[in-house]
Amino acid sequence: MATLSELVIYPIKSCAGLSVPEARLALDGLSAGGVHDREWMVVTREGLFLTQREYPRMATVTPRIEANELVVDAPGLPAIGLPLAHDPDAPAIEVLIWDDHVIAADCGEHAAAWFSDAIGAPCRLVRFRPDVHRPTSTKWTGTDGPPAASRFSDGYPILLIGQSSLDDLNTRLNNAGREQLPMNRFRPNMVVQGIDAFEEDFVAAFTDGDISLRPVKPCARCPIPSVDQSTGVPGPDPLDILQTYRANARMDGAVTLGMNVVVQSGIGLTLRVGQELDAELAF
Repeated sequence: MATLSELVIYPIKSCAGLSVPEARLALDGLSAGGVHDREWMVVTREGLFLTQREYPRMATVTPRIEANELVVDAPGLPAIGLPLAHDPDAPAIEVLIWDDHVIAADCGEHAAAWFSDAIGAPCRLVRFRPDVHRPTSTKWTGTDGPPAASRFSDGYPILLIGQSSLDDLNTRLNNAGREQLPMNRFRPNMVVQGIDAFEEDFVAAFTDGDISLRPVKPCARCPIPSVDQSTGVPGPDPLDILQTYRANARMDGAVTLGMNVVVQSGIGLTLRVGQELDAELAF
């Protein structure tokens, strides 16, 4: 039995997360307070997505939900409010996220100027349009199950990590004379306790009643876990330690930690911190 110990949504891709007590399940991920995970995204003027890989200061861009706005703070700047209501007249802009070309809503000049100051580079802010569908690759989900989709996440709607998996890494970091890392370095949507280290790799489904969440693809790690999420300053990269025991043959040797998850059933239902989930192993 696994216990859901944390739920996090990231309203703006690659900016700070928002820990929430409960979240609603959708085909394309989690939502809370009228805000969806990875609903907004920072892009170049040409529409290419930007992340902490290039601009680690994005970690210090912090959202919060207030009434009918997503209020966003950044060091040295006055807060900006982004309306939760979609603007049907927002200009359309084509953006590129990995290999996907997506038609998004441009959030205007004020937001573009604010985010350019926040990350220290010319950029624009875009929002995922409610009339757009971005399906996930069927390479990992297959074609015989329920369809899956995402908004501006890298490829799948939910990322899940077992707390024991991070604890295992931190033990190895300690043994190497390195500092422990908090879970936010790995930016999961769901953290579960009560399963063994890396057991999430072998779970066929996490279930509770009508809810069924299926892990489909190991999460290949990039350098973002080296970025201190409170300061936006890069430090030692844990990938060198992970490389010694987490190179994944299924991913052509990429280092993996955590599992990308799709919603098999339960769309519209609510997940809550403290909820128990049956972890059905795939063997």
